[in-house]
Amino acid sequence: MLSKWLKPKENCQKVTLLAPLSGESVPLSEVPDAAFAQGHIGKGLAIAPSSGRLIAPLSGTVAHVIDTAHAVILEHASGVQILIHIGINTVGLRGRGFKALVKTGDRIVAGQVLIDFDLDLLRSEGYSAVTPIVIVNEDLLTEDIECRYGAVNGGEMGLLAFEIER
Repeated sequence: MLSKWLKPKENCQKVTLLAPLSGESVPLSEVPDAAFAQGHIGKGLAIAPSSGRLIAPLSGTVAHVIDTAHAVILEHASGVQILIHIGINTVGLRGRGFKALVKTGDRIVAGQVLIDFDLDLLRSEGYSAVTPIVIVNEDLLTEDIECRYGAVNGGEMGLLAFEIER
């Protein structure tokens, strides 16, 4: 599925993300939130998680950890920023059930644990655990992103791929 990304175009760099969660990846259109589902936040996909451990899908910098630890923005060396928003409307938990293991400004490596969260708590409180993973500044990409849907394991290579100019 990622075959067109095997060889980047001249003057382009291919970036491939690890799956930041284990679970089932789905198109953004299936996210129960209009802003994400309609692509207003950015392009990407979502994962219905099967565990409560969020890992870094790339090496880079933590651009921002939301105070309630339900979302994080990561920045690749190219400047591309990835928003990972754990669940839908989970800001309503006011941080309960979330533990950030990184802070804004930290350097991270792909596979590093970023946030632990209580998946059972999210569900028992009535929140959707579907977690959007979106590129918020897609104007830096040379083409559309390629997404892989279906069962994924946290740390597995090839969830999303895109090209950027060098």
